[in-house]
Amino acid sequence: MQEKMIKNFKLVVEYDGSAYHGWQRQKNDTTIQAIIEASLKKITGEKIILNGSGRTDAGVHALAQTANFRCSTGLNSSIFHKALNSLLPDDIVIKECEEVTVDFHARFCAKSKTYRYRILNREIPSAIHRRHAWFIRRRLDVDAMRPAAAHLEGTHDFKSFEAAGSPRAHTVRTVMRLDMTSDADGFLLIDIEADGFLRCMVRNIVGTLVHVGLSKLQPTDMIRLIESRDRNQAGPTAPAHGLFLKQVHY
Repeated sequence: MQEKMIKNFKLVVEYDGSAYHGWQRQKNDTTIQAIIEASLKKITGEKIILNGSGRTDAGVHALAQTANFRCSTGLNSSIFHKALNSLLPDDIVIKECEEVTVDFHARFCAKSKTYRYRILNREIPSAIHRRHAWFIRRRLDVDAMRPAAAHLEGTHDFKSFEAAGSPRAHTVRTVMRLDMTSDADGFLLIDIEADGFLRCMVRNIVGTLVHVGLSKLQPTDMIRLIESRDRNQAGPTAPAHGLFLKQVHY
């Protein structure tokens, strides 16, 4: 009989958020956290609390969300890895499972995160990618969007890009990098790494950059928007289905 001891397990989770009301457990809605916790209860027979690196909103996806859980068990990480993937629905996959030190916490130990936003910018939409990219038929001026994006790098007050009704202690964040790449198929990928994100910050930044790409704003307007601290002056909120949590950095 295996001796039980307190262990801490780190998970790297990939999920398609289309059918879920975000990551965080909620009373009346299906969420990623709740689904994984229910599977852990089937494995251990105990109520397990899963700590995520942060929330993702309804409809947002993850390439590599990080989470951890502690429990008293004789099972190892390999058994948890296989058991979870056998129980979880097809749109949630545990990419990695490893035992870590007991003091590791997916949220509090994170140094930064990278989000990726996918835009499909061409005349013809995609049947395959319709749930995983924002389709924009009108041609975007990416050469104008790049200098606008450069103004967002560094430490700034991002109040203008925070969703209404979500007050924080402060709205200053540091964006380490904001990269934009495009390919021959018409995809524009916007990667943003920061030490923290306000609610809908990435989607509001993307919506504002799209306004620059459509000549509704000028690249230098980004400076004014940052200084204004006024959400009403920035662009629209980009749709959730184009957003992916790409990586959590420790």
